[in-house]
Amino acid sequence: MTIQEMKQLMQERGYTYAQIADLSGVPLGTVQKIFNGETKGLRYDILTALEGIFKEPMAVMESCAAYGEEKKPGMYTIEDYRALPEEQRVELIDGYFYDMAAPTTFHQLIAGEVYRQIANYIIDQGGACTPFISPIDVQLDNDEKTMIQPDVIIVCKPDQIERRNIMGAPDFVLEVISPGTKRRDHVVKLFKYEQAGVREYWIADPYKKRVLVYFFQCEASPVIYPIDADIPVNIYEGKLTIKFQQIAKWGEQED
Repeated sequence: MTIQEMKQLMQERGYTYAQIADLSGVPLGTVQKIFNGETKGLRYDILTALEGIFKEPMAVMESCAAYGEEKKPGMYTIEDYRALPEEQRVELIDGYFYDMAAPTTFHQLIAGEVYRQIANYIIDQGGACTPFISPIDVQLDNDEKTMIQPDVIIVCKPDQIERRNIMGAPDFVLEVISPGTKRRDHVVKLFKYEQAGVREYWIADPYKKRVLVYFFQCEASPVIYPIDADIPVNIYEGKLTIKFQQIAKWGEQED
């Protein structure tokens, strides 16, 4: 794959230099020089790392039979999603199915502890918002082509809460990175959440031991915190702070 082909795919998929650097492991400065034409010769390992981002399928490419009625990729609907066996864990994004592997224990500890602190705060304050922890279906775009399962969400409009799922964008979303969801959480979902109207999006990365906080109302770029920090929740104007020290200690036990 040529650099020009990568640049074309970069534009089509809406990647930023920072996202490419994060996903490939190539330093940001090097990525910028490569795509700006300042680097003529590329080491094989760098080229391979960059190609891996663009060649790896963004959606599940298994046999259509695995998802019931055979359809072309991008044509699946919420009806197809609901027809799947309960034990088959997938997300539906823009008509594509994405597999969801079982989360690790540390993944669950992060999501559970963040949810606990949020729920305790809302209860103590008598707040009107409602927290949810996965599995919870979110019909993000209010259409028939997308149904996702974020790890933790906060919903502040009661009329969005229906019996089977949440309709529309939550106010707050936390996703915990798994090896198989890195590109999805950093690229696909980042774009979807911002476009749908999510106000705040956190990406907890237990492998790089950091938390990226996007507050779309103010900044397009994330604030990056170490995974043992006290992190303010922006939709509560910093009055709620998630304390990650215990989470970090659990992470040390995983190492």
